[in-house]
Amino acid sequence: MALSRTLVRLLALTCGVTIANIYYAQPLVHGIAHDLGTSQSSAGALVTATQLGYAAGLLLVVPLGDIVARRPLLTALLAIDAVALAATAAAPGLGVLSALAVLIGLSSVVVQMLIPYAATLASPHQRAGIIGTLMGALLLGILLSRTFAGVVAGAAGWRGVYAVAAVLMAVTAITVGRVLPAGAREVGIGYLAQMRAVVRLARSEPVLRWRSLVGAAQFAAFSCFWTTVTFLLAGRSFGYTQTEIGLFALVGAAGAGCVLIGGRLLDRHRNLAWPITGAALVLLLGSFGVLAAGTYGPAWLVAGALLMDACSQAVHVTNQAVLYDLVDGARSRITTVYMTVYFVGGALGTTAGTAAYDRWGWGGASTAAAGFCVLALLAWSAAHRHERPAASGVVEPHPKAARDRANGG
Repeated sequence: MALSRTLVRLLALTCGVTIANIYYAQPLVHGIAHDLGTSQSSAGALVTATQLGYAAGLLLVVPLGDIVARRPLLTALLAIDAVALAATAAAPGLGVLSALAVLIGLSSVVVQMLIPYAATLASPHQRAGIIGTLMGALLLGILLSRTFAGVVAGAAGWRGVYAVAAVLMAVTAITVGRVLPAGAREVGIGYLAQMRAVVRLARSEPVLRWRSLVGAAQFAAFSCFWTTVTFLLAGRSFGYTQTEIGLFALVGAAGAGCVLIGGRLLDRHRNLAWPITGAALVLLLGSFGVLAAGTYGPAWLVAGALLMDACSQAVHVTNQAVLYDLVDGARSRITTVYMTVYFVGGALGTTAGTAAYDRWGWGGASTAAAGFCVLALLAWSAAHRHERPAASGVVEPHPKAARDRANGG
């Protein structure tokens, strides 16, 4: 079927509003710590709790997208998110806040269910473009969440941020429940069978394995930069305030436009997915050469960040476009494998970047990120022999994966 523009915009808005929930805590840590009379490091654990909840949701909740009717499932998750956010606004202490942070992260994985859902509803000729639209909205949600939190907290405190977010999610849940098309579950199996099918799909489909490694290495480089650039900007060379560092993060908004352009390009030239990925990875590697010169002035950082973010998003949306074409159903299995590996890569990039910066400074962090780009290029090269374009330009699935797609068998 062809998705209407109105429905695509609703899905995109839902992605942006929902993903923002897991990033609100980052700029609010100081205010939360002061209000609750605890240390900043203790309050900072809220960020980790949210990320752990999100990781658990990727592994345990996202597979439900294939075996449960999606409209009630998505509506329920959005409603849970709204309730958790409202409870956070009234939470009496750090322990309750931490538990709610896990629940917020867990329910926010709805964004990783909306993308395969949209890919399933879309016709083949519009699939990559729609994925790009949703990914662009997701990126904007991440970028603007910090600005939103800062502005609202300045007027109504950190509790006001979560109160407003709860209202937004409640409205979103009601709208999604009314507007999304009804439909039965895609695959008629149970949860344990679905989880076994996820493992079998990862083992039988080499394109999924290599593209997941490409995505993980790309996100590692991305995370390496955005973690360590904060140290650089706050240091002696720049001396930026937290507000100025937050404004610098808006440089990444260029990536949102890139995924829109990249998705539409893939819709017209589906057989170019592999070379487009390679070109983006080469440019991604080159961007860290530009970023390494960031100590000489902000212009180098801005130029390098624009290129780095645009290339990162191009790789990500191309990966997803290729992977969602592998099977006609059960796309949540693909999301489970790809996004779990993707976020493991991000965690590794953050850890490696921080360690490299502590020991060798900004040049060391840039070199570590470049190393992840090289790993991504090696995985991209290995994927070539497994990506067999058909006459339509769609990558053909591995024969065994094709047999497993429908019933987990």
